[in-house]
Amino acid sequence: MLADVVRAELAKAISNGEFPLGSKLPNQEQLRERFDVSTITLREAVQGLIQDGYVVRRQGSGTYVTRRPSLRNSLDKNFSYTQYLEHAGIRPGKKLLGAKTISATTDIAEALGLRALAPVAEVRRVRTADGQPAIYSIDYVDVNIIDPVSDRKQLNGSLYRLLAHHGHPVDHGVATITPAKADAKLAEYLQVTRGFLLQHLRQVDYDARETPLVLSLEWHVPSVIELSVYRRGPGPVQDEVS
Repeated sequence: MLADVVRAELAKAISNGEFPLGSKLPNQEQLRERFDVSTITLREAVQGLIQDGYVVRRQGSGTYVTRRPSLRNSLDKNFSYTQYLEHAGIRPGKKLLGAKTISATTDIAEALGLRALAPVAEVRRVRTADGQPAIYSIDYVDVNIIDPVSDRKQLNGSLYRLLAHHGHPVDHGVATITPAKADAKLAEYLQVTRGFLLQHLRQVDYDARETPLVLSLEWHVPSVIELSVYRRGPGPVQDEVS
């Protein structure tokens, strides 16, 4: 969507310091001319920035930059981290720690709709933002979709792009989040101290036909990338009638 493009460009401008903390964004007409978009598209883009915590709207005054945030993963929208970082003007990176075929455990098989012990690709990576470790991830995919040997080179890029290239674009994902303390391996991979509190995300991605494609287990460093969600409503609430 065009609004998402404008939203990403404005977020990049904020992150790069073009609009400093506390400054007022240009008025609506100036932004419309800058991006050559309609008023509706611009409003959608700015609303997205408000949801992401980049700006705040002050009645009768304008829209102001609230802070230059660390990376923020808004859970109301599923996206490729690689593309997200690129749009934010941040250099994305991945270190492929391993890619191999394993037999699916009961949990993996249930998540992917496979039989127990079915062969699946296991991909372990560390994602970085401007060279700083941000996420350690383990992804499980049916080997009929991704081959850990022939696709190994492409696994250094976006997994979503690779899935789409193989004819399996991701339509949506379902995620749960829990806190997790870094053990010795996580501390080493993410360059944090042992016992450091991380955000653990478990997500299953599906295609448009509700077929499960990927089971992802991720550990996020909250000081680098923050998990957030925009909650709508409830709006006006009527008093209960006794």
